[in-house]
Amino acid sequence: MMMNMVQAINSALANEMEADDSVMVLGEDVGTVGGVFRVTDGLLGRFGADRVIDTPLAESLIAGMATGMAMAGLRPVAEMQFMGFSYLAMSMIISHTARMRNRSRGTYTVPMVLRMPYGAGVKALEHHSESTEAMYVQVPGLKVVVPSTPREAKGLLISSIRDPDPVVFLEPTRSYRLFKEEVEDGPFTIPLGEARTVQEGDDVTVVGWGAMMPLVQEAVEAAEGDGTSCEIIDLRTLSPMDSDAVVRSVQRTGRVVIVQEAPMTCGVAAELMARINKKAFLSLEAPPERVTAPDITVPLPKGEKYYYISPDRIYDAIVRTVSF
Repeated sequence: MMMNMVQAINSALANEMEADDSVMVLGEDVGTVGGVFRVTDGLLGRFGADRVIDTPLAESLIAGMATGMAMAGLRPVAEMQFMGFSYLAMSMIISHTARMRNRSRGTYTVPMVLRMPYGAGVKALEHHSESTEAMYVQVPGLKVVVPSTPREAKGLLISSIRDPDPVVFLEPTRSYRLFKEEVEDGPFTIPLGEARTVQEGDDVTVVGWGAMMPLVQEAVEAAEGDGTSCEIIDLRTLSPMDSDAVVRSVQRTGRVVIVQEAPMTCGVAAELMARINKKAFLSLEAPPERVTAPDITVPLPKGEKYYYISPDRIYDAIVRTVSF
């Protein structure tokens, strides 16, 4: 059936809770309210208060509860209302959640998911528009997943819930209700750690993830109108990163543009560029380009249009690369 991303994530949670009694949901307002974006709407009535738990407004407690539950054999899916709120739980996530398998030498695993909306583009308030995924990618022991479409969100979330290790699942706020696509009613998985080739092309590789993908596709459509053949890759999983898929593409096209919503310095795009330079340097016909946000705090709503990445900026980067 046709679903937007909110509906697809809700469907994934319902499918997994129906199939596995150890799967449970917890977080601020996830039960009675159904989540701030209504992603968990209806789950409380269907599965009860023992499995859909409204927590206090305490992010460190949410991460700690989920970690303990996972160590005890459950599969919790914890929601941080916004990525910017998760900073309050970083000590717990880095010091305990991510390293418990290593600390216990495999005695304990932590099969949990930390869901959190991320990103700008909806003119939200401070701390509601963060895109700081590189902080989580830097932490050994965490997997970091970013879906770009409703179907991708459902398949990747089910894979994340079934994974034996903790997964940070970043949901692009801008894409929650941006469009609908056909999504299977029943459960299905999309493997973690594998990038997706959205379309094949010959002249330049354009890489993105999450909320950037619709903007990438709009820019590529304009570039192809000028006669440029573009290959589009959706990275999907930032950790582990499928850089080999990008390298193979760049070895064919000789050019690459990487688009990230996050600020430029030390971002995922920079790491990907380093890997491309190491493994595909002799194939490059132009310097790798990256399109990113500036190194500033996300502005309040009136300034967001000057900050947020546009298809025009991506198009200009494609033209510069192809024209080099």
